[in-house]
Order: sequence, then C-alpha cells, then structure tokens
Amino acid sequence: MPIRWRDAMNQALYGPGGFFVAGGGPADHFRTSVHASPAFATALLRLVTQVDAALGHPPRFDVVDVGAGRGELLRALHGLVGSSAFVGGAVGVSGEPAHSGRSGLIPPWSGSPETLTSTASVRRSPDDPSSVAARPSLAERIRFTAVEYADRPEDLPEEINWTAEIPDGITGLLIATEWLDNVPLDVAVHSKDGWRYVLVDPESGVETIGEPVTRDDLDWLTTWWPHPASSSHADPDLTSTDATSGSESGFRAARPAEGSSLTARSRPGCPETPNSDYRRAEIGRSRDQAWAGAISKISRGMAVAVDYGHLREGRPVDGTLTGYRGGRQVPPVPDGTSDVTAHVAMDSVASAGAAVARCAYSVVPQREALRALGADGGRPPLSLAGSDPAGYVRALAAASAVAELTDPAGLGGHWWLRQPVGIPLGPVVAR
Repeated sequence: MPIRWRDAMNQALYGPGGFFVAGGGPADHFRTSVHASPAFATALLRLVTQVDAALGHPPRFDVVDVGAGRGELLRALHGLVGSSAFVGGAVGVSGEPAHSGRSGLIPPWSGSPETLTSTASVRRSPDDPSSVAARPSLAERIRFTAVEYADRPEDLPEEINWTAEIPDGITGLLIATEWLDNVPLDVAVHSKDGWRYVLVDPESGVETIGEPVTRDDLDWLTTWWPHPASSSHADPDLTSTDATSGSESGFRAARPAEGSSLTARSRPGCPETPNSDYRRAEIGRSRDQAWAGAISKISRGMAVAVDYGHLREGRPVDGTLTGYRGGRQVPPVPDGTSDVTAHVAMDSVASAGAAVARCAYSVVPQREALRALGADGGRPPLSLAGSDPAGYVRALAAASAVAELTDPAGLGGHWWLRQPVGIPLGPVVAR
C-alpha cells in the first residue's frame, strides 16, 4: 500500500531491522568524511580546543556525535586525545605531531593553553605557599557521547557513552556528520492544481501522487522551495552573518572514493517523477525540527552539521532522493535493505537552528571549513625533500589524505553549518 515518503523512510531506516539499526552500519555501504581520512577527526579536534577556549575551559567538555554510526568518529577523537602526539592542542592530519609550516598538516598556534600533561606534573612545589592546582587538561575534562539507534558496539571504548537520544544540558560541541540527510522527510510534486505529496510503495519503490500538502508544508515550500515561476528573492532569514550564497549548491558528482570500492554520497541520481511535467521537491520541515531540537539540548557551545545540500537559489529541479547499498548507488526503495537519503536544505535548517540559539551562524563548503582549521591539502615544498626526505614523504602522505576531504567535486563540496550557542561566532570559525 502506498504511503508518504516520510513514513516509508522512517520505517526503512529506523524501524525493527532497519538499515541504520541492523547489520554492520553505514560504513559497509558508503564513505563519509569520517571514513575517508583521519584528517577529518584531527580538524574536529582543533575545533574542540577552540570551542573549549571560547567557553573558558569548563569543568566538563561534552563532545556529542549525533548519528554516530558505529562510533567511528568518536573512536578517532578518543584516540587522538589520548595520544602523545597531541601537542599544543593540535596534531598533524596523519596523527603525527604537528609541525608549523608543513603543508597539509594542522599547525599549533601560539598561546594555546591546552596540552595533555597531567595536572600533577604542573603543580607548584608543595612547599610553595602560592601553590594552586592547575586547571585539568582537556583529556581529563572531555566526555564523549554517541547518539545512535543501533546497539552499542561491543568493542567501543568504555569512555564513550552510547545513547539513543540527544542528552540535555550539553556544554561543548555537538557534531552531526551526514545525519540530517537521513532524517525522514516528505516528497511533493507541483502540478497545475498545486503541491501534492508523492506516495511510495515500500516494497517496490513505485510512486504515485497523493493528496494536497498540509498548510504547514505548503508554507515551508513557499518560503524555501519556490516554484520556478516564482520570482527569486533573497534568503528571508536575516540572522546569518556568513551564509554562503551564489553558484555553490553542494550538488556534486558522485565518484569512487580513493582507496575504497565504496562511493562517497555526493550526488544522488534523480528518479523520475510520476509525471515529467511536475516539479519535484523534498520538504525539509522535519529536518528543521530535528536540528532545532538538537540545538535546544545545548546549554553553551557549538553545533556543527556536515552534509551535502543546497541553498534556496540552487534547489535541484527534480529533487535528490536516492539509495546506497554495498558501495553502490541504487534506486531509493524504502524496504530496509538500503540507505535512503536526500540532500539537505542547509539554509532552512540553519534558520531553524538560529531561531533557537538566537546567535548568528555560518554556512560554508567543507573545503573552506577544513582550511580554516589548518588542513589545506597543499603539497609540501620540494625543498623539504632535500633537507628531510622522510619528513617530505610524511608530509606528502598527509597532504594526500586531506585532498580527498577538500576536493570540491567530492567531499569538499559538502556544507558545514556552524551554530554557536551562547558564545561568539568569530573565535571558533576564524583560522
């Protein structure tokens, strides 16, 4: 029996035996930035230290990963925080100690107060009357939480908490890497009598046209996904100070990921609508609500959503709904055997989050966000090969690792939505 896409996706992805609940997890089927390179976790660790500084180094610093898969990102962050390579608050993209000026690595910055030195080793002498306890290091204050519907992996480090719901009272960083694209949503087509829902048979994927959309969904479509006949106008949200506009839509070609048979989920194929005369749209209101709900869980800190998406002036005419299974792009059949995903209306989501946070946000391509965190993917100077051949090889490998993450035709075309809560935007988005 045909049902609305939102209901079909919810059952296929998160129901009993659903795609994200059963099996080995999304890493078995496609590549994300988390899977592509350790440089991604390293860049996020630098962001952690920046947010920590903006918060004044709180007694507890939360790192919450929403849509955590099988905990890959938090495993990597946990390993980096516990590594002796964590120098001055940063490590190289390959996990080595950072070296200033080495292309492709994340350099330390002057004045960073954070190291992983034990507080006992930096206390003054007990005989010193002015002795006071030093501030605990980031390693001692950080708390990791994975948010995922699947069962906790047996080999996950015990320091990583595992829960099905976003916790309240977060002080620190909330990360959502390719989570919003899997928040179930409805699909609509615009016919001569207005917008109507697209219905889908969960077993076959065959689509039919259903009833007219509700008033709330019509309001969202009118604001965020206007019909081509509508005159284009500026983003109605005025709270953003750094939202990227123009020709960059984030709608990019999928390609095989380097060193893997899996595909990076960058450009879904666009299935045909029931009638080619109709214009297709994906109603992002449910994603706006999910992101606003996540922001409401943060007391102070920052939320970062990393996803492929589009802006109002560049909405794809036929939508972006597609599927992935076993490393290949497949038709979007919501039967639970494959991923069902669609690009994110990043400006709409950002506006919903800003309404809760009451702080300005930033929306930039991933390549720009990573470069601001010191990962540029540039080749090391050839002169290094003569003075330090081994160092040159290491730097070249590190630069290559970053290159996939910053490639504008692939993962580098993903968007980063950075939403501060209770802290200034500037200190945590500037290089």
